[in-house]
Amino acid sequence: MSDLSLRKMLTIVEEIYHEGGPVADTPLLRVAAIAVICNPFSGRYEPDIQGFMDDLRPLGLQMAGNLVKVIGGATRVQGYGKGALIGAAGELEHGALWHAPGGYAMREMIGGSKAIVPSAKKVGGVGARLDVPITHINAAYVRSHFDSMEVGVNDGPRADEMLLALVMTSGPRIHSRSGGLEAWDIKGLDGLR
Repeated sequence: MSDLSLRKMLTIVEEIYHEGGPVADTPLLRVAAIAVICNPFSGRYEPDIQGFMDDLRPLGLQMAGNLVKVIGGATRVQGYGKGALIGAAGELEHGALWHAPGGYAMREMIGGSKAIVPSAKKVGGVGARLDVPITHINAAYVRSHFDSMEVGVNDGPRADEMLLALVMTSGPRIHSRSGGLEAWDIKGLDGLR
């Protein structure tokens, strides 16, 4: 990670057994990897920022690899999402730099996914939270996998930092029954259906 100043990393694991209905034999896993890094563009407008994506690629691969291990292997991953929370001295566009390094890292680590990795980004203060959207890895229209995971840290992002997040899940929402395209009906041709 050439020009990256990393302050901290976290891994969050949720095991969801039920949401008020019957207890599942196997819990849904929602796992998140979070990195809090220095924002090299904080406090000023920088017209040329795209090169920082190259600096973020190794971090994305490290975070995605960690999530694959935590969830129990690439074949267990059914859903994913990514997000960026930018400290108050930064701008929303700095969060957009995470799209390619974060998304492609997850796709590389799980191999063969077809759907775009959904994303959220915002500017916020210390302790702000971000809801990271989640969809199925191969078909964005699989309603059972529409989900989100709230991420954040109590001491960040500081004004000159950015918080970067990747999220993976092991399956649909625990009591999914809203209809629509089911995972077993995916055609897998276009990342949508």
